Amino acid sequence: MHPRFAELAWAPTGIGEISLRRRLDPTTETEVYEVKLGDEYLMSSLFTVAEEELARLTLATLPGAPLDVVVGGLGLGYTARAALADDRVRSMTVVEALGPVIDWHRQDLLPGARSLTADPRTTLLEGDFFALLRDGAGFDPADPGRRFDAILVDIDHSPVNVLAPAHADLYTPAGLARLGRRLRPGGAFGLWSDDAPEDTFLAVLRQSFATVAAHVVPFANPLTGGTSTNTVYVATTAGPGPRP
Repeated sequence: MHPRFAELAWAPTGIGEISLRRRLDPTTETEVYEVKLGDEYLMSSLFTVAEEELARLTLATLPGAPLDVVVGGLGLGYTARAALADDRVRSMTVVEALGPVIDWHRQDLLPGARSLTADPRTTLLEGDFFALLRDGAGFDPADPGRRFDAILVDIDHSPVNVLAPAHADLYTPAGLARLGRRLRPGGAFGLWSDDAPEDTFLAVLRQSFATVAAHVVPFANPLTGGTSTNTVYVATTAGPGPRP
């Protein structure tokens, strides 16, 4: 008999205890994978549409190929796998602060994990995305000054609801300017948010990027029986586009 609930992994981290759980959802009759930080739910495989759209909407703004991509936040892997589905992607570096999350993927504890970890285009980098950006270390240990065609970020709940106080400076003019300098001319920045589009944050984005858009992404919510929404912000830098 399939167990209705199982804790697949657990580990202490610098920001609290993190756990990976699998349960059989009684509404959808499907397996649901969830990550919790202490008592707080961080992510669920019930709601992945906007995570995948983060990759699709951002990469759709880039007309050329090949593409070098950074994903900030591995999570359950949906954004990273959606990026790899774009054949133009030449390389993808996934930055994840929590080593156990990387281990869960390497141990094949999550659906689709092997398609991510076995893809030669993928590099899993354990590190603090915000610190690497702030301190100038960059996202390629062999080339600290390297720039990329796209940076996709799904770490905080929203620009105003962050997981840690140290994350907040990314969503300021100075922080976004730092991120923009990590993009090639014509490159794209994509950000997932659990909240509705925020006019204040859009105004901050416009200070650092040539084009800015907020996409409201609807998805079916089996917990409410209705439709919920997330937001995907996409901003691009000025320039001729990705390197040929």
